[in-house]
Amino acid sequence: MIYITGDTHGKYNDFIYRICSYQPTENDTVIICGDFGFVWDDPRHRYFLAKLTVIPFTIAFIDGNHEDFTLLNTYPVEEWNGGNVHRIAKNIVHLMRGQLFTIEGKSFFTMGGAYSIDKVLRKENVNWWAEELPNNEDYKTAGETLEKCGYKVDYVITHTVPESVIHYIGHIPDSHDAELTGYFEWLYRKLEFKKWFAGHFHINRLIRDNVKILLDEVEII
Repeated sequence: MIYITGDTHGKYNDFIYRICSYQPTENDTVIICGDFGFVWDDPRHRYFLAKLTVIPFTIAFIDGNHEDFTLLNTYPVEEWNGGNVHRIAKNIVHLMRGQLFTIEGKSFFTMGGAYSIDKVLRKENVNWWAEELPNNEDYKTAGETLEKCGYKVDYVITHTVPESVIHYIGHIPDSHDAELTGYFEWLYRKLEFKKWFAGHFHINRLIRDNVKILLDEVEII
């Protein structure tokens, strides 16, 4: 089984409570739509990350805007289910940007990143990183990946959402990540896909029957 959920922000008890009722096994994968938050360079997060390494199922997360990118980028890159990942632990992988993964016969396009509206309250390279937004190489990788699959995937996993979806949920798109949300808007119209999953907005809401923003709900596919 594949389980998809929203931001976890390094909150171990919340994550375990959220997923434990489903009793995932070693054959199952839990996908987190960004702001995983357990890969941070401090004792508390190292402790909880170590606890996650002994659970039976696979955790696969995309990056959000609240990640320690300096630490995340120190992990080795390897191929996993057809795409590139940072290998965090035996059962934990970071799904890198612009990749396509095949899990249980289903294809997943991944593109992490978003803008931090609380950036002014944070310190660069301590609890905020410029890498929170995709760079030109990320967009290039995404384009090459989608060209190869003919712009047809089963599922899309992102942290933020297309521009029109931001309007739909009553928010105003931020100019700082207009490039990313505009790119997602273009993909939303061009891609052939079954469902698009995202986090970031801290709500559980289905939009237009094919975009699901997740917080603490769990979607099974």
